[in-house]
Amino acid sequence: MIETSGVIEKEQGNGFYLVTLEQPEGHQCLCRAAGKLTKFRIKLLAGDKVLVEISPYDLTRGRITYRERNAGAGGGRGGPKSSGNRPGGPRRK
Repeated sequence: MIETSGVIEKEQGNGFYLVTLEQPEGHQCLCRAAGKLTKFRIKLLAGDKVLVEISPYDLTRGRITYRERNAGAGGGRGGPKSSGNRPGGPRRK
């Protein structure tokens, strides 16, 4: 398997995503989410940076194995958008 990183361009429907790869520069392939991503309901959106496994026999198809976390997305630990452990947000006194 060839493992490379890329960016999701758009969702094609039926669980497929069009991904532009970084390592053959600009190569596009049609990818599905791997089983662990669907099991844990990881959301994949256009613009997300992902790791892709590609078979050496068919370079136009692949499998998304990991979605990288966005560093500046907010909502992190102790940030202004942190909701604590409660679904409604932090408890106010």
